[in-house]
Parts: sequence; structure tokens; C-alpha cells
Amino acid sequence: MSRAAPSAPGAWQVIHLEREAPRMPAQGAPCNGCGVCCAVAPCPLGMLISRRRRGACAALVWDDGGRRYLCGAASRPEAILPARLGALAPLFARLARRWIAAGSGCDAALDAVPAARPGGRG
Repeated sequence: MSRAAPSAPGAWQVIHLEREAPRMPAQGAPCNGCGVCCAVAPCPLGMLISRRRRGACAALVWDDGGRRYLCGAASRPEAILPARLGALAPLFARLARRWIAAGSGCDAALDAVPAARPGGRG
């Protein structure tokens, strides 16, 4: 669990992430799959997929093997798209990577603070 503060003062939000998730990188650094940005709010593509503007994106998926979060629209489009559109999965994944600016660095203007672990160890 982490707390993320959007740029508005005093606007704290509790988000739940896997313990093994990497810590949020510095703004502009390469994405490491921390999941903070997508757990706080969906991007424009995520808003379409999630059908909401607040809260965790429905396309945010945990990659157990890689111990990081991925955008399901880019990495597992067949799980996001309706079955009848499955043939479009490769094109959808390519477009999703472009829409989310994959590979262009962290652009989340958030402060992520890990919550204290039970027993007082942070």
C-alpha cells in the first residue's frame, strides 16, 4: 500500500499495490512498472477501458514474473478487447503503446510514500 499525493496540496489518496512493486521512479526517468500513476487515475485510454475518470485503471495488471505492473491494453490486449474483436489485438496493442507514450519516461507528478508495514517497519 502506498499513498500518492497529486499536485494539489492536502489531496492524499491511498492506493493498494503489490509489495514487490518497484518504487516510483523520478519524473522523466524510464518507467519501471511501479503502477502508481495507473492506480491513482486512468489515463485517457484507461478512461475508455475503465469507464471512469477516478480510481485505479481497469487495464492495470500485475506481472508476477517481472514483479512489476503493466498496461493490459498494451501487453494483454486480448484480455481487454471483446472476444469478437480479438483479431485486432496486435493493432490495439501497438496503438495503446503509442497512446500511453510507452518508453518516454515517467510523467506522473505525484509523491508516492510507502505505508508503514505492520509492526512499525516501513
